[in-house]
Amino acid sequence: MSKFASKTAVISGGAEGIGLSIARALAAQGMNLVLADINAQSLAGAAAELEQAGAEVLTVPLDVADQAQWQAVADAAVARFGKVHMLVNNAGVGGEGGPLETQGVQGWRWAVDVNLMGVVFGAQAMVPLIKSHGEGGWVINVASMAGLVSLPQGGPYSATKYAVVALSEGWSAELADQGIHVSVLCPGFVQTRIHESQRNRPERYAADPAAGSDSQAAELQVKELVENGMPVELVGPRVVEALEAGELYIFTHAEGFREFVQQRFAAIDEAFGRVADSAALQQ
Repeated sequence: MSKFASKTAVISGGAEGIGLSIARALAAQGMNLVLADINAQSLAGAAAELEQAGAEVLTVPLDVADQAQWQAVADAAVARFGKVHMLVNNAGVGGEGGPLETQGVQGWRWAVDVNLMGVVFGAQAMVPLIKSHGEGGWVINVASMAGLVSLPQGGPYSATKYAVVALSEGWSAELADQGIHVSVLCPGFVQTRIHESQRNRPERYAADPAAGSDSQAAELQVKELVENGMPVELVGPRVVEALEAGELYIFTHAEGFREFVQQRFAAIDEAFGRVADSAALQQ
C-alpha cells in the first residue's frame, strides 16, 4: 500500500495545470484531496474529473493572497477529512514582465502577494494541522527554474520564485525533526496557462496602463516557450516519484537548465575565491 493512501492533501491552484497534474497523481496513490482555487468554474470541472476516477475530493474557493481564506480552507479540510497530511503550495502568477522601469507597482504587489505571501499563508494555516497529529507529512512548494536562474525582464516572477526556494530550504531544516518533509518543485517550461495569469487578476491589483504594451510583449515571448514545453501530465508522477525518494529539490528537466545553474554557482564560487585574495581585506 502507498504511504500516501487515505491521507489528505491540500492543493492551492489545484483546478488546472501543475496543481491538477499533482492532484491526479496523488489521487492515484489513494489520497483525499482538498482542491482550492480562485477559478470556481475550473474548480468544479477538476473535482468532477477526479471524483469520476474514484477520488475523495473537497473543493474550496481560495485567493491565496487572502490569509482569512486560507483559514477557511483549513477549517473545511479538517471538517471533511479530520486531518491534513500534505500541503501543495502551487498557486502562482506570471506577474508583469518587460523592462524594469515599466514594471508597475501593482504588478509587483500582485506577484509578491500570490507567489510569496500565498506560500507563507498556506504554510501558516496548514503546517500546524500537520504537526498536530504527530504522523508527519509533506510540504511541497512550487517554485520554478526561474527561482534558481533569474530571467531578464522577469523581475517580479524570478524574485518571488527565488524567495520560495529560500523558504523551502529553511523550512526543510526547521520541520525535519517533526517528520515533515519539505520539497521545492522547480519545473522548466511546462504546458500550462501561466502566461495567461491576467485572466484571474483581481481588481485590487489593476495594471498600470503605461506598463501594458511591455508586459504583453513579454507574455507573448513566454507563451511560445510554455506551449512548446513539457506536457503537464508528466509533472504529477514526477512529484510523487521525488517524494518517495525524499528529494528536497524536485526538477522536471534533466537538461537545458542545468548548465545555467552550474554557471551561476561557478560564478558564486569564483567570487569567494576573489575575496580570499582581497588586498582590501588583508588587514
